[in-house]
Amino acid sequence: MADPEGAQPDKLDKLRQTLEKLESGELRSDLFDAKAAEAPAGSGKGSRQEPPGAHEEVSEYSKARALVLRKLTGSPKSRHQLAQALREKEFPEETIVSVLDRMQAVQLIDDEAFAHTWVRTRHELKGLGASALRRELQDKGIEPENIEAALDQLSVEDQEAAARELVENKLRGVAVPSGHAPEERKERDKITRRLVDMLARRGHSPGAAFTVVRDALDTRAA
Repeated sequence: MADPEGAQPDKLDKLRQTLEKLESGELRSDLFDAKAAEAPAGSGKGSRQEPPGAHEEVSEYSKARALVLRKLTGSPKSRHQLAQALREKEFPEETIVSVLDRMQAVQLIDDEAFAHTWVRTRHELKGLGASALRRELQDKGIEPENIEAALDQLSVEDQEAAARELVENKLRGVAVPSGHAPEERKERDKITRRLVDMLARRGHSPGAAFTVVRDALDTRAA
């Protein structure tokens, strides 16, 4: 699979060029072949998506396509997210399917690449573990096989390193008690629970979270 990160700038440039053409009234573009271009009214040469003489349908198709392109120039989106955006604008379901099928055919929609980039970016920037990333991708309508393939990027070591960094950041400036007096043990337990809960919210497993927190506290208390 091509690196989605490397391909993204070229895709965005093409999207911007297409938007300029659409907004200036030039509906044909190098991103869409003749089958995707709107046929003139009465020409009798409409595409499968745009039947001959269906001017209203052609207009709906153009508007929906322009909306999708604007969404994609903002940031990558899954097919499900784009479908939801079109439904919110009350486009007909047939138009939604036609537009998204075409976008997928020219690889402007690629849920596999989207999931791959999402996992890498959210893990690196937010320190998220596998379960949180899985939930996020499920919410975006990504198919299970694409989710699992994207999560395969992350090793156990990657997730442990992210969890350690999160814990270290939270512990900056925090005094960790090292004694065995009841109050000190109570405070240490309180810190432990708070950090383990934080890691759990970020998608790290309870067992791994507890190990990382315990090791971090032991190091600080030594």
